[in-house]
Amino acid sequence: MSRRNMRARLGNALLNVAAVGGSVCIVLVILAFFFQITLIMFKTGSMSPTIPAGSLAVVKKIPASEVRVGDVVTIDRPSALPVTHRVTSVSPAEGGAASITMRGDANPTDDPLPYEVETVRIVLWSAPELAYTVNAANNPLVMGGMTVAMAVVVTWAFWPRDEPRRRRNESEHQGAAT
Repeated sequence: MSRRNMRARLGNALLNVAAVGGSVCIVLVILAFFFQITLIMFKTGSMSPTIPAGSLAVVKKIPASEVRVGDVVTIDRPSALPVTHRVTSVSPAEGGAASITMRGDANPTDDPLPYEVETVRIVLWSAPELAYTVNAANNPLVMGGMTVAMAVVVTWAFWPRDEPRRRRNESEHQGAAT
């Protein structure tokens, strides 16, 4: 296999990987929007060992009426960071809301007061240590580096080659020689 042919195949492979990656990202964003799915990062170890600090979790917004004892949910609090703990009790409240008592798996007692909420975000899945990677990728230098790297790959893959012109000149010379 010639060096040019190998370079062209590598360029096509890199473009295909980038296209598939971009398509997957677009589909995930659309799905997240329609199904109200977001990501949360765990900064503390209050849910350890189930969900240790540095974990990344996928959460889905649901009505508080669907919450069951044992679920791990995130509750948004006004003028404070959200809290994610395991539900220890649920009781109906006024206007379709629920009164939810929670406790972190690493905590010896329930949270001081129950939370009265209409919606919560339930934890669907979590991955330890992944929050550190996402946080690192959020760094402007890393994002800039990835952007420059992708621009270089796309430019290299689409850069005009001399090959077609060279083939045409060779065929003209062969035609003139006969």
